[in-house]
Amino acid sequence: MTNFWRLFLSVIIALPFICLTPSAHSSPISITQITSGDFLEFGVDKMRHGDYQEAIENFNQAIELKKDYAVAYSDRCLAYLQLQDYHQAIADCTQAINFAPDNFEAYLNRGVALYRQGDYGAAIVNHNRAIALKPSDFRAYYNRGLARAGDGKDFEAILDFDLALTQIPRMTSLLLADIYNDRGLAHFVLQDTQAAMLDFNLAIRLNANDYRAYFNRGCACGQNGDDFGAVRDFSQVIRLNPSNAQAYVNRGVARYRLGYHLGAIADLQKASEYFENQGKRVASEKTVDLLKNLRQKISFATEIALL
Repeated sequence: MTNFWRLFLSVIIALPFICLTPSAHSSPISITQITSGDFLEFGVDKMRHGDYQEAIENFNQAIELKKDYAVAYSDRCLAYLQLQDYHQAIADCTQAINFAPDNFEAYLNRGVALYRQGDYGAAIVNHNRAIALKPSDFRAYYNRGLARAGDGKDFEAILDFDLALTQIPRMTSLLLADIYNDRGLAHFVLQDTQAAMLDFNLAIRLNANDYRAYFNRGCACGQNGDDFGAVRDFSQVIRLNPSNAQAYVNRGVARYRLGYHLGAIADLQKASEYFENQGKRVASEKTVDLLKNLRQKISFATEIALL
């Protein structure tokens, strides 16, 4: 019942910096009409503070004043992405591209929206276009790698993650950790466990507080028969994310293999409770079935030992 976590795409918000160049002397205070650029700036500021719905209202006002305002459509697309309204995000990015065919951010964000809808082929096409427009931006390679992995093209995904690593600024350690983790997953799917472990180790070294890399390394340890390593990593997942039911399941299985039967039973009971509380009834029922099966095996082993 092992599983693994992909770092589902963290959209990297690349908001335009609006710089105002002051004149040499201050101007007299006057009442001026708010322009489309002002509304764009208001929307960008709202985005930075996480007020995506209010940002959309500001972008709407900017577009009302300037119908072909490509940047406003592109930024509104990003706000819709954050609200998980992927249909509207795609529509806005498409409109931005219609008005400005070389809008890199619009292709990038439309690719993200398509990826999240599960349309990996179309997402790859959009990231191809983004790369053609701006071949030095690591985000397009990383996003295309995720789409290729989603499409089952893990070898090609690894190549994209490699390219992203050559382009990303070195100081962004958390983003580097994401890329190493996802490249590790691609190696894991291709059954190159050694390469996967190296990448998960790098991800953990760069971001010791992200439970997902520990989870993935725990799965790789389990695959290699290293149940002690699996218990160690799933315990770390539980420390960082105490309600992670799947980590309890996997640690329980590893503990059972090591002969720690009471710990295994306790983990599976906890997993079942968390699944139930999270509304994951099917997962809860499967965990209960697994628990019953392990208890039967433990009881049978005890009876054999007493003969």
